[in-house]
Parts: sequence; structure tokens; C-alpha cells
Amino acid sequence: MKIGYACEHEQYQPGLLLDFAVEAEKAGFDSIWTSDHFHPWAHNNASGGFAWVWMAAAAERTKHVEIGTAVTCPILRYNPAIIAQAFATMRALYPDRIFIGLGTGEALNEMPVGCPWPSFRERAERFEEAIQIMKLLWSREIVDFKGKYFKLRKANLYTKPTSPPPIYVAASGKTVARIAGRYADGLLTLVAPQEHYRDVLFPALEEGAKSAGRDSSKIVKAIEIPVSYDEDYEKALEASRYWGGSLLPVMFTQRIYDPREVEACGRLVGDKQIAENRLIATNPEDHIKYLEKFLKIGFHHIYIQSSSPDEIKTIRMYKDKVLPYLRSTYGDQKKA
Repeated sequence: MKIGYACEHEQYQPGLLLDFAVEAEKAGFDSIWTSDHFHPWAHNNASGGFAWVWMAAAAERTKHVEIGTAVTCPILRYNPAIIAQAFATMRALYPDRIFIGLGTGEALNEMPVGCPWPSFRERAERFEEAIQIMKLLWSREIVDFKGKYFKLRKANLYTKPTSPPPIYVAASGKTVARIAGRYADGLLTLVAPQEHYRDVLFPALEEGAKSAGRDSSKIVKAIEIPVSYDEDYEKALEASRYWGGSLLPVMFTQRIYDPREVEACGRLVGDKQIAENRLIATNPEDHIKYLEKFLKIGFHHIYIQSSSPDEIKTIRMYKDKVLPYLRSTYGDQKKA
């Protein structure tokens, strides 16, 4: 069992996120997950740091916590070979600490820099090729690759880590879950009804693994859990309103890429919907109960995406109340 903390570039400036990362390691979190966006989910009071630069700074300021993205889109604005180079370099500098989360992306991050926004089918095909390229460059010398969308010509990474960065594939449906089964070290997903994991994601993961001759039981199941904490419920709720736009499914399927438009749509999301999609809780016991529900379902690596009035207070509450209980009950106690 691993428990992580998310550092979100959309909501906080990079320097402040570094403070959160250092505090999270001190608190005993195992991992830091950081968003890799070009545009944020809002326009006012938003931020937009570059994840890869920030990751190196965070790794330099910490000692042992694992650091990776949630998630990087490797199919349009980034060339997968350049992603492979960047993460190989970081993992060479910080051995066994750097991982990468990969996803099929959002128009929010691709279209502003002039990229098209193709159909989901094309994005999934590009995604699979991109993962193949990254794994080849991390493990082989002088690579040629000729795919439908990407090509390599005698490409080689002259700086390779002793072990490749673990790949977490972000999936909410069968198609990408199967890709995770074929290639990934971990499946990353979001909060959903329990039957969605049981009937859709986990079977698709197993199907993909079986098709590639892999053991699905060795693929880590990871999940992002949105939370907000404060003794005052209204303050905790107010701190979560920033993410209103991200709760609208249309943002992930349509060509919407202007943060001003996303923010305007997000204002239509009511308090009830926010509370239904994020744990808004005023005491540690509610956080414990909510997180352990996902551990019981079968997730091995959970991380909180906190949007609280005071992040340092939230991190320290987890240090004192939540992490010790979860480790003593579900995992080792060495960091409790």
C-alpha cells in the first residue's frame, strides 16, 4: 500500500507547491503526483507551472518520496521520444523516485498550442504507439519504429536510468484499461461507483494483460481521491469550487480549451454536485473511512487531490491522524 499527495499546478504557483511537496514527505506520504497541463481549469486565480521542471526541483528538495505526473499526454503537444528522454534523465538523476502517469489528454492542453483534437479512437491509437516508443527507448539501443502516427529513425537515448520509470496509464473505460493491461506498471483511475471497477475497468485490465502474456495481479491499481478538509464545512466546500469545470464530462470530450469558458461552465456546477464528487469533511475519521473504502475494493496506491483552505494544515492532519491508522491497518508501519 502506498499513499500519495497531489500537487496541482492549475491551482497553486510552483513555489508554493514545492512547500507542499516538502511538507508531504515530512508527513510520511509515499508519493507526489503532479498535474501536467498547459491550460488550467479556470482563468481567475489560476496557475500554470510546467510539471517536468517542477518535478526536478521537487526531487532536489526532497530525499526519498516518489514523484510523477498525473497525467502526461504523449500524443500531440509532446513527442513521445522527448518525453522518454526527459523522464529517463530525471530517473537517472533521482534513481527509483521518478514515475510517469500517461493519459489520452484533453483539448484544454493540446489545442491552445495549435494541435488538432482528433477522435477518441485516433487518440487511443496514438497513445498505444507512444507508450511503445517510450518503452523501446528506455530499454534498447538505436531504435527504429514505424507506426501509423509516429516514427523513429535510429533513435537512441544516451542517458538511460538503471531501471525505467514505472508507467501508470490513466483509464476510465475499457479501451484504455486494456492498453494499461498490455503495457503499464499501474492502472490509474478516478472515483466511480464500485461496480464500474468490478464490471468494467478491472476485467478490461485483465483482458489486456492476458493478451500480452502478462500477469494482471502485478499491475498496481492506483486512484486519485479528491478531498477538502477544514473544521468549517463551508470553508472546505468553498475551497473546492475551483474544480467545478473539471466535473463536467463535456470538458473531456469536446473541443473546449479556453479557461475562461471552462470557468464559466464551472460556475453552473452546484454545491451538491461538488460534494457528491469530492469528500468535503471536517474530521479525520471521515477521511479515514472514505480512503479505506478504496483500499478494500482493491486499490494499492491511493493519492489525495486536496483542495483545502489550508493545505499545510491538511497535510499535518493526515500525518497525525489518517496515515498512522491506514498503515497500521492495511500496510507496513515504517512511516507511521
